[in-house]
Amino acid sequence: MQPTPAETSLHAALDSAKRRQIVDGARQVFLAQGFDAASMGEIARAAGVSKGTLYVYFESKEELFAALVKSQCALTAERLFELDVDNHDLRDVLTRLGLSFVAAMIEPRHVATIRMVIGSADRKPEIGRLFVEAGPRAGVRRLSKWVEAKVAQGELDCRDPDLAAWQFLTMCHTAVTMPVLVGGEAPPPQERIAYVVDSAVETFLRAFTPAAS
Repeated sequence: MQPTPAETSLHAALDSAKRRQIVDGARQVFLAQGFDAASMGEIARAAGVSKGTLYVYFESKEELFAALVKSQCALTAERLFELDVDNHDLRDVLTRLGLSFVAAMIEPRHVATIRMVIGSADRKPEIGRLFVEAGPRAGVRRLSKWVEAKVAQGELDCRDPDLAAWQFLTMCHTAVTMPVLVGGEAPPPQERIAYVVDSAVETFLRAFTPAAS
């Protein structure tokens, strides 16, 4: 007997909820112990599932870690890079994006995730590639499309929107995040972050605002 559409939808929702439950448990263990020290047994206990159930959803620790990295990056990209092409106040759009992006980059769980990815990249380069694709490149693609739209609307003059997107995001976050990520420093005051982002926005607009005819 075939399941009804309602039953199929319910099963999918329960399956998705169970996966999120497992990923949340894995996040706790990975952040506390790091990738190498974490075990599937500890992850199962943290997630509140049996080890057998854990392996139904994820065949290995590597697959689970990849799912964690992908979900974290996708959530950040979707939340931050909803850029309104109909908003013609470019400074406002870029400033809000820059501030939100930096805030996400220095969020403790995100910093810990990046450190784990870097720490495992030599042994598990596929994790590093997944992070770059699901995180930085996903954000750049979204910002690049916005730049392309603004070029089409005559509000920006940019020959390489993809490179311009990389440049803008790098200007926004590097001076803030590198001391936090590598140096273990506390995030700077909000006033400093706002100053860095404002400088990035100003530089971007000076570079790509069409010259007056």
